[in-house]
Amino acid sequence: MGISLDSSIRVNDDVLFEDLHGEGVLLNLKTGVYLGLDPVGTRVWQVLENHHVLSDIVNTMVDVDRQRCADDLLALMSDLEQHGLVTLTDPAE
Repeated sequence: MGISLDSSIRVNDDVLFEDLHGEGVLLNLKTGVYLGLDPVGTRVWQVLENHHVLSDIVNTMVDVDRQRCADDLLALMSDLEQHGLVTLTDPAE
């Protein structure tokens, strides 16, 4: 199943997030995989904790081109999924 704006994403329970002065660090405690996030990625991660459907995340972003935001968000979520930091879920969950 591919990621789309209709996808529902869940943060992996084994992932620890730390905001270091606007830049985020993600660490999967189970696999040891870690990833740094720029300030925009950090903001997306913070929104992801409350909004699981990707289109909802795009709707929270202001002062940004919606298409570019959507494209960048899909690329980020794909990368996070490949690293085991998030998983696709049923939208009803």
